[in-house]
Order: sequence, then C-alpha cells, then structure tokens
Amino acid sequence: MLRINVPSDTAPQLNFSTFEEFQLPVPPNGVDAEINNDLILQFEDEDEAIAYADELEDFSYQLNDKTGNRYLAVNNIIMAIRNDEFIQDYSR
Repeated sequence: MLRINVPSDTAPQLNFSTFEEFQLPVPPNGVDAEINNDLILQFEDEDEAIAYADELEDFSYQLNDKTGNRYLAVNNIIMAIRNDEFIQDYSR
C-alpha cells in the first residue's frame, strides 16, 4: 500500500475536510486523515497513483474557474503525487 501525504499548509489549505467539501475524485483505495487533518491518499502501488494524477489533470481541465480553490486543491494533489519520493524513483 502506498500512502501519499498532501500537506495542508499550502493554499487553499487542503485537508481531509476540504477534500470532501470540494467533491474531488477519490483515489481507488480512498483517503484518510492524519491527526492534524492532513489529507492522506491511499493507493495499491505507484501505477495506481500515477493513473490517479492523470485523472486529476483531466478533471482540472474541465474546471471553469482556473483561479478558484477547487482548481488549486487539485493541482496541490497532483504535485504531491508527482513529487512523492516513491513516484519519483518509480518514474526513473
């Protein structure tokens, strides 16, 4: 199981609660919250995480407001996945 932490200290302060509020696509193995309410994405493996990031990119293209919090949140998740050390190693 691969777990990727999305820091809540970036705009728009994405956390477990705002993830649900923005009604974003859920990864196949779901999401969880840390004690500090950070968002944890759960995947079976790196392939599944990369596919989810690709899905979010497609989702972001469909959003009309490219400056809104929902769009920023999607991009923060994509960046958290792409910058994850396991994803980086896998992609090499």
